[in-house]
Amino acid sequence: MSSDKNIFVSKVGAILAAAGSAVGLGNVWRFPTETGTNGGAAFLLIYVFFMLLLAMPIMVTEFVIGRHGGSDVTDSFLKMSGGRKGWKWMGLLPVVSGFLVLSYYSVVAGWTLHYAFEALMNGFAGKTSDEFTADFAAFSSDSLMPVCWTALIIAMTCGIVALGVQRGIERGSKIMMPLLFVFILVLVVCSLSLPNASLGLQFLFQPDFSKVTGSVILSAMGQAFFSLSVGLGCLCTYACYFRKDVDLMKDGINVASIDTLVALLSGLIIFPAVYSIQGLQPDAGPSLVFVTLPNVFQQVFGGIPVLAYLFSLIFYLLLVMAALTSSISMLEMSVAYFHKNLHLSRPLAAVLVSVVCMFLATFCSWSFGDWKDVTLFGMGFFDLFDFLVAKLIMPVGGMLMCIFLGWVVDEKVFRAEMTNNGTLRSPLYPTFRFIIRYLAPLCIFLIFANELGLFNFFTEA
Repeated sequence: MSSDKNIFVSKVGAILAAAGSAVGLGNVWRFPTETGTNGGAAFLLIYVFFMLLLAMPIMVTEFVIGRHGGSDVTDSFLKMSGGRKGWKWMGLLPVVSGFLVLSYYSVVAGWTLHYAFEALMNGFAGKTSDEFTADFAAFSSDSLMPVCWTALIIAMTCGIVALGVQRGIERGSKIMMPLLFVFILVLVVCSLSLPNASLGLQFLFQPDFSKVTGSVILSAMGQAFFSLSVGLGCLCTYACYFRKDVDLMKDGINVASIDTLVALLSGLIIFPAVYSIQGLQPDAGPSLVFVTLPNVFQQVFGGIPVLAYLFSLIFYLLLVMAALTSSISMLEMSVAYFHKNLHLSRPLAAVLVSVVCMFLATFCSWSFGDWKDVTLFGMGFFDLFDFLVAKLIMPVGGMLMCIFLGWVVDEKVFRAEMTNNGTLRSPLYPTFRFIIRYLAPLCIFLIFANELGLFNFFTEA
């Protein structure tokens, strides 16, 4: 057991921390939304295919870069490039990403905390569908309350990160990830017992390939990358804390499996619940979690108030756990840089980054209300930050990481991180290297071009 406070003590801690970084609102909120709007089971199959073929290898790429450097991401790129200073700037990507992604992600995370509190206080009881819609519109556009909940979620994140790698991130992951799974399993059992649950299972697992278009394929590919958070540098930062005896390929498979399992279980919660009420559709979009599902809980369990109360409370606590495990890694990206390069204490670095993120998050929150007409490049602050992260930084970052490890780094360095006492840990190494050098950069370019609208002629096919 290592006494180094900047290394994950256990292999389980490393896996759970990395899985916590990947598992977030993208699994519990965005995955059901994307699956619902892209036809269900066919989208799911394509998503799993791209998860295994592309997203997981790119995640292992981040592991290799981060673990080899062992200090912080900027040093890792400089070290692995053989001193080429141009690549050191690539290491600043996680710093910028950390500020941007936490600033808008924490707004939605704050919504989940507010809804968890409402569920705790039994605030959903007796409300109609129209009231849920009006309540969400009023809350999200308010100038004060969403900001307060956002500040609270950022403060919670800051407190965990300030405690350090072992006492904060690793310990928090060991507590929250098992708790998240307990919440999920309880909700799955409850959801599958609902009337018409079989219709939800049919939607999720019986593919209709006639619904598959170019747009569905590219959306599934993009969701696989978004789900694992590849390209941002979160996992690269965490890999700096991996012990040398960690099998990167094996852990990559484990993390991808956990992430995919959470997404599937989320589908098993949401789609049977939606189909339990006649007339509701699974393609409700982003309002699915904050409008449709509270309404479902009240209508389905309205005759048994205690069940409606417990189902709602557990579901929103699940969302809070998922939001926290990811927001911790987002904050850590920037904190690690300021802690190691500017020699700030970890608590001070965490507070300073959190204050800046809170400042930016306030603008993102206000873009749903008082500042909805304030735009940059035709977008409000929330949409602009989402665009920069999901449609620019993630694909470009992922592609550059693949190019860096596949073409710039000496293969001896690459191979050394994948071996144990001179023996390759996995027979998949040649396939993995081929994907990183050729297939992944090409596919990421397709995603990038599609997100920018360059392939509209293809996605409309």
